[in-house]
Amino acid sequence: MDHFTCGSGVRWCARADAMFDVAGMHVLDVKDGQSGLVLTVETDQIEQGCPDCGVMAVGHGRRLHVAHDAPRFGRAARVRWFKRLWRCVEPACPRRTFSEPHPLIGPRAKLTSRAVSWAVDALTHDDTTVSALARHLGVDWHTCWDAIEVEAKTRVGRPERLQGVKTLGVDEHIWKPSRVGTDRAVTIMVDLTRDQHGCLHARLLDTVVGRSGTVYATWLKAQPDGFTGTVEQAVLDPFRGYGNAIRDEFPDAVAVLDAFHVVKLGTQVVDEVRRRVQQDTLGRRGHKDDPLYKIRGLLRCGVEHLTERQQAKLTACVQAGDPTGEVDVAWQCYQQLRSVYHASTATGRTICQRSSTAPQLPHPRGSPARPHPPRLEGPGIGLLRHRRRLQPRHRSHQLDHREDPPARAWLQKLRPLQAPNTPRRLRKPHLPKPAEPCLSPKTR
Repeated sequence: MDHFTCGSGVRWCARADAMFDVAGMHVLDVKDGQSGLVLTVETDQIEQGCPDCGVMAVGHGRRLHVAHDAPRFGRAARVRWFKRLWRCVEPACPRRTFSEPHPLIGPRAKLTSRAVSWAVDALTHDDTTVSALARHLGVDWHTCWDAIEVEAKTRVGRPERLQGVKTLGVDEHIWKPSRVGTDRAVTIMVDLTRDQHGCLHARLLDTVVGRSGTVYATWLKAQPDGFTGTVEQAVLDPFRGYGNAIRDEFPDAVAVLDAFHVVKLGTQVVDEVRRRVQQDTLGRRGHKDDPLYKIRGLLRCGVEHLTERQQAKLTACVQAGDPTGEVDVAWQCYQQLRSVYHASTATGRTICQRSSTAPQLPHPRGSPARPHPPRLEGPGIGLLRHRRRLQPRHRSHQLDHREDPPARAWLQKLRPLQAPNTPRRLRKPHLPKPAEPCLSPKTR
């Protein structure tokens, strides 16, 4: 910026100051560099008292302080602050010189406070990483994380952050890929409270090292008084440790299993029934040409995602490989389980009651309903059972549904003994080497 547009004789440009939007700082120059925008600024403070004795100080020059600011206009921005230096004139004061302070840029700071707040807000509300934030700021990963860590700990320690939490979710996360060590898993707590319009704004509350019910219960006990009393619903995955902690710490809250794991359990039931019917009808595991094995992937899909060709293939293979209708009934239950989460609260409750009490299940594909087979009488009895059999281990990706063979007794390896009448090898006797005849000098 080589000229000013706010009038002749004006030291600072009001328009540039309004765009920079920092109280007490004024823009002197703006340049477009290769790494982003470069803004040269200074403060309007012309008097400063000594922080120790309070005597008015005199100017002692300026010092350049460069810090990275939040991105401006989609580009990285750097702030070059010509910081004033002051000198105390009081002879008895221990402080000789000092620099002027400003809340935007702290002492020896590499990032401005506005840049740190921008980065922490992005981690809180957006799906981003520290590496992406460091790239936008134009700094190294460690420089970015050192500043974010201090601000994040400050925000986590605020007690008002935990106010108004009515739905609390808990889950584990594997953040260290190594299998060595006990701190590879962490427990995360998320606020799943909906606003007045029914919209969900998930908010990460805390992360604790470890995956157990004791870790979750310890975190709940360490929260301020009254936090557990406001929680009405506790969301968890099918892990007994978290369930025990919720039972002890949230006696009045309703434990809710998250939709992902519920649908996953329903998929596992369909797979278990398919494998069991395969063993009962053919006496072996599925091959690529078997009807049920060919539709193992289609059975996991939702009926709303299937094309007409896929539905026809699914119907033909079920009729050919499922003579008792067990796979068909399990698939219908799975589809109704998925439909609960796509319906309203009242409709979903009706579907659950009808699925658990009705003797017949309507077929989602429109074919006539089938009664439950004799072995499946009752709500859900027999769907979770599976005949564990020893099967050949030639497919490593299907070992999760088989039973391991019993461990063999360990026997010490015995060395073979030598036969008593084995002829030994005779060694040749060692004979002394004959001495050479002594020859006289004349003979030589």
